[in-house]
Amino acid sequence: MKSKILVTGANGQLGKELREFSSLHTGLEFVFLSREDLPIHQFELVRNYFNTLKPAYCINCAAYTAVDKAETEKDLAFLVNGEAVGVLAAVCKEHNAKFIHISTDYVFNGEAAYPYTESFPTDPINVYGASKVEGDKQAMELNPDSIILRTSWVYSSFGKNFVRTMMQLMSEKDQIKVIKDQLGSPTNAADLAETIFNIIGLCHLQIYKWTPGIYNFSNEGIISWYDFAKTIKEITKSPCDVKPISTKEYPTPAKRPVYSVLDQTKIQQTYGVKLKKWEDSLRTCISNMQN
Repeated sequence: MKSKILVTGANGQLGKELREFSSLHTGLEFVFLSREDLPIHQFELVRNYFNTLKPAYCINCAAYTAVDKAETEKDLAFLVNGEAVGVLAAVCKEHNAKFIHISTDYVFNGEAAYPYTESFPTDPINVYGASKVEGDKQAMELNPDSIILRTSWVYSSFGKNFVRTMMQLMSEKDQIKVIKDQLGSPTNAADLAETIFNIIGLCHLQIYKWTPGIYNFSNEGIISWYDFAKTIKEITKSPCDVKPISTKEYPTPAKRPVYSVLDQTKIQQTYGVKLKKWEDSLRTCISNMQN
């Protein structure tokens, strides 16, 4: 009998990338549930699904991700990103299922001068970040066997994201302005999906030991949003003029961390993860989109 992997938030960027990779893992059975199929903040529904499916693993890709909107929808953000994550983690523990939860660089204040390690104190500067901190905390308190993957600047060939938005704007406008004073590391959701499956697969085969805790993951390299946009322009050969601006020139309802770089030593040492350079992953993603 094949072990079941339950994926929540299956219609998001990462959920769709996980679906793409799932065909390669013939020894496992996958159940993909969208936000409509399983709203993770409907707790009785969550428990009913677990009672019926009895998954061996749960990958939680479901989240409230509207960073600016969260400033006025605090209760909903905390319900989905905080309390619901705790319930999922606890239900996984009850059913002896391994829990993997996706978190964010926004748990930090962005004032560091060097990459954030997993043990660095969290200090979010917006509601979205605070709600994700609450989810991380509840997951580890209610199910210490959980794995939390913190990631940053996620994009994909699926869904709405920075890369797709830039490509569209560059096709419509002669000039765009992009923030230059916020630094981070992009993450191709396909690489994150591959890493998740590698962890599950290698642990399932007992090549690696399931080692719970918080881990950072992104592609390799430190850039600004402006650098990111300039590279998208170069890869797509767009004639659009990309101009740098400061954060002050582009105010948003929610503050953003100025520095979002994550130290990834722990995941490399624990699970043998090999990082891909951000430019290489970006080229692969854009190639997939164009084809």
